[in-house]
Amino acid sequence: MDILWIVLIVVVVLIVLFLLCVKPRNQAIHDWKPYQEALYAHRGLHDKKKGIPENSMAAFGRAVEAGYGIELDVQLTKDRIPVVFHDFTLERMTGQPGKVYDYTLEEIQKFRLGGTDEQIPTFEEFLKLVDGKVPLIIEYKVEWMDFSVCPIADKLLKDYNGSYVIESFNPLALSWYRKNRNEIIRGQLSDKFRRKDGYKGMLYFLLKHLMLNWMTRPDFIAYNHEHTSDLGFLAATKFFKGKPVAWTIRSQAELDKAKENFDIFIFEQFTPNNRSIVHIGEKNR
Repeated sequence: MDILWIVLIVVVVLIVLFLLCVKPRNQAIHDWKPYQEALYAHRGLHDKKKGIPENSMAAFGRAVEAGYGIELDVQLTKDRIPVVFHDFTLERMTGQPGKVYDYTLEEIQKFRLGGTDEQIPTFEEFLKLVDGKVPLIIEYKVEWMDFSVCPIADKLLKDYNGSYVIESFNPLALSWYRKNRNEIIRGQLSDKFRRKDGYKGMLYFLLKHLMLNWMTRPDFIAYNHEHTSDLGFLAATKFFKGKPVAWTIRSQAELDKAKENFDIFIFEQFTPNNRSIVHIGEKNR
């Protein structure tokens, strides 16, 4: 019997520790209405068939015109200028070798996106284009320990009058915001992070289960919409009522299904039936 009690106590302690790790910040301190009334176009309203590449000024202008919110990616050039680009490497979108931070802004703006005339925009150009017309989900691309994109991009955001939230896969970006700009809504991006032969590593195991939330205390969880049964996601969003954000929805059928578990939706490659979704997830909470 003594052994059973010890096992029970250990199990209870582990559950409590897990819940303390995944707990997000208190949702009541934020006004979510500006963000829940919009669907978010993933990397802008891009369309390869129409010659409108992702994360381009054309894609962003198209999203603004259509009234969609925008999800975008920000990282730094070699001369520390924030630009809007998703991949760490340039090959897929520009055909050029190397990474974004291997080139200065002057060099990088000579490249073209997806074989079009569109170039990689600066974050400042992007903010001037949107000008507060639609809400933004800004993803910081932070590779390993260098989170310097946060303070540099944030200088531009301090003068921006529109609605925005920030997110990142890297907890260091969220930690910077928690320490320096705690009033800004922040979100932890996550995924299943699993290969056929197992996890990529312990760090990815912790990220999948949101067990680093203790150091970031995110306001929302941006999760791959295909993996809603993962324990960390359920604990953070169902038990603690953290705001669930779905990425990336690629059909109306996926969007309809995602409404069961998410409040905010990032989409691409199709046109949703409704431009706006107002508090759609609240009926399920």
